[in-house]
Amino acid sequence: MTTGPLGSGSPRGRGRGYDWLERHALQLTALLTAAVLGVMLYLPVGVVFAEALFLDGRLSLAHFREVLTDPFYFGVLASVFADPLAVGSHYASLVDWILAGFPSFRMGLFGFTAYQAALSTVASLALGLPAAYILANYEFRGRRTIRSLTILPFVLPGIMVAVGFYAMFGQAGTLNTILGVVGLGPFRFIERNPLAIVIVAHAFYNAPLIARITVAAWESVDVRALETARSLGASPRRAFADVVVPQLLPAITTGALLTFIFTFMTFPIVLALGGLQLATVEVWVYARIQRLDFAEAATLAILETIVSLALTYAYLRYESAQAGMSRAATPPPRERLFPDLRTVLEPRRLAIVGYGVVALVVFVGPMASMVIGSVTDGSGFTLRHYEFLVQRQAEGATYQTLPWPAIRNSLLFGVATLFVAMPMGVVISVLTTRSGRGRDQSGRWATVIDTLAMLPLAVSGIVFGIGLLRGLVFGIPLVGGWRLQVTGVVAIVAAHAVAAYPFVTRNVSPLLADLDPSLVESARSLGASRYRALLDVELPLVASGIVAGAAFAFAISIGEFSSTVILASGGDTYTMPVAVERYLGRRNGPAIAMGTVLLVITGLSFVVVDRVGGRFERD
Repeated sequence: MTTGPLGSGSPRGRGRGYDWLERHALQLTALLTAAVLGVMLYLPVGVVFAEALFLDGRLSLAHFREVLTDPFYFGVLASVFADPLAVGSHYASLVDWILAGFPSFRMGLFGFTAYQAALSTVASLALGLPAAYILANYEFRGRRTIRSLTILPFVLPGIMVAVGFYAMFGQAGTLNTILGVVGLGPFRFIERNPLAIVIVAHAFYNAPLIARITVAAWESVDVRALETARSLGASPRRAFADVVVPQLLPAITTGALLTFIFTFMTFPIVLALGGLQLATVEVWVYARIQRLDFAEAATLAILETIVSLALTYAYLRYESAQAGMSRAATPPPRERLFPDLRTVLEPRRLAIVGYGVVALVVFVGPMASMVIGSVTDGSGFTLRHYEFLVQRQAEGATYQTLPWPAIRNSLLFGVATLFVAMPMGVVISVLTTRSGRGRDQSGRWATVIDTLAMLPLAVSGIVFGIGLLRGLVFGIPLVGGWRLQVTGVVAIVAAHAVAAYPFVTRNVSPLLADLDPSLVESARSLGASRYRALLDVELPLVASGIVAGAAFAFAISIGEFSSTVILASGGDTYTMPVAVERYLGRRNGPAIAMGTVLLVITGLSFVVVDRVGGRFERD
């Protein structure tokens, strides 16, 4: 067999068509990605946003003026928006407020949303950073499995997390049952302070994300820099503060920004645990849509998206500023967590034990309570909830929602999402990384493009779902009597891929930015096409990021609910989260049992994905 230079050719007889496809594969994939985004993301969002921008068929800002000047939405800022030129009076009011000792003031809906997001971010950092410290610095049995399962909260639909938190922290929940053994309680944790429970639930979702991001950064700290600092007389604390903390700060900032964005756009957790009394912007958008007030809902969604896009842009600019930083050649070794029983009493390890108790209550407790709830009822242990699922499957055609098709569809859609989201995420990473090298104007434009590509992180899930329904499901009229209509499996997989690819991009882009450009240039000088250089040189070097992105994409697909419940119009396209929602009713046992199946299947899937990809990661 005769071949040409590296990547330039292949066996004789392959044909010019194949060579042309190879030379243009990256561009074709980029065009296909743009088409998918245009149809499945920008078009549905545009359908909803048009409600706010047009009044009686004419472009108008009347809806924005109405919302911006309403104290219910913007509190004390509403008067500023109403009369922005009255600088003097606003300045005097600000001085009076400071001189009065910063008394409480009306924040408005947007202010409260930002307030709870800030508290949720602090709680997520407080719970995620200790986990990152333990996973990065200590070796113990099950460490890799625990690290694999840190992604698990992402797969749980919000309604199931709410059920788990009620099962854990409710008046008749697991925690009160345990406290009752020692004569305490019962306490009304949720009823007395729903905001605190909402914040803890947000930490349940986002602290593992912070831990996963920070662990990767911690494992990139070069132990030789620490040894140099110690040899120059620095104490362990000083060496940690001067060497380790600056290298962790980018990862911590990234996790905090992402957490703030996610919790600023929170919906199911707040709605289920706090209701309208703790309404965020997203919850209020949902309430307006229920009342068919699409114009006000769309206006709120646009303003929310502007805030989220601004935060996403700041996050991407910060990530870009950190690109190119060298990674560790010699990562710090991990020590055994508990070498012997005597070490348990050391202050550092006592603190780890204390954190373990907190982690059991916050992370393990709700999920364990779901599992317990699936095998118990008011009278004790029972398997009748699972018997219900088995009987429903056996009776088949009698029922619309069966357990096995839900499990099968979730797994098939998850795998299909990987095949669509992975190329999309990698192509966007390549394009933005290539155009964003340096700190010049082109780099800023690359960040703008990257921000627009990250729209799924910034746009309301409710708005996206309604846009899909009113646009693609009902159909959009085209020229010549044609209608653009996307439904069924194709629509579901495409919607899942749109939601998942940003996580692939965010895992791959930093690694691509760190690669030496001369590697690609050398491959190109030997005759390799851009696609072949990417396939043979770059992707193998960023395989750990691709594996991490695959795990995130699979998780997002398995747990996606908002778009799936709208697009699963047929009787054979529902997934496990949709089945959980359909089983909820007077008897929640079958829903909890289905949620437990979802938990177990996805937990096993993530462990398998992480173990398969483990050979690409630094041990």
